[in-house]
Amino acid sequence: MAIQVPGKRYGKRLQHSKVFGHGGGHGKKSGYADLLITPLVDMFVIIVLFLIANFSATGEVLMMTKDIELPEAANVKEVEMHPVVMVSNDQVSVSGTIVGRVEDLTKDEYLNIPALEEKLRDMKKQYEDLHAMAKDDANGFKGDINIQAHKDVEYAIIKRVMFSCATAGYNNINFAVLTIAGDAAAGPTAQVTH
Repeated sequence: MAIQVPGKRYGKRLQHSKVFGHGGGHGKKSGYADLLITPLVDMFVIIVLFLIANFSATGEVLMMTKDIELPEAANVKEVEMHPVVMVSNDQVSVSGTIVGRVEDLTKDEYLNIPALEEKLRDMKKQYEDLHAMAKDDANGFKGDINIQAHKDVEYAIIKRVMFSCATAGYNNINFAVLTIAGDAAAGPTAQVTH
């Protein structure tokens, strides 16, 4: 920092003016620029509001895949956030983890799917432990689950999936469907039916 002669001092904006400062235009310019905070904060507030306005409040509850073509139904309600069991023509998966192949499930004579039951019991225990640690008794385990099955999957496979869900403690079973095209609320959004 340079030594300045005592005397009258002008503000930063007037120091470099021709009238009040130390000469106009000649001399060394400062390498520092004033940062205007107010417009910067305004810009970030606008960005945050834009993101909040465009964010879907429900979020993606069901992951739509090309392997699963959902059936259509007329009496539906909005889908809610619950664990999802996906049943395609090839495999059965829950929360992205494959628990069985449909080809193997058609050969077995059992009514349940042990790997699916085990995964669902683990998920139920995690849910209960989490809410017990948070001391959240109001949101107890209700046993809700969504089944997202391809429309051409055999009933025997769906029956085994439903039995495994019920055995693991998920008794409120919802099926993901598409609304019928003639309906006013029709669209590609997934719905559930009991």
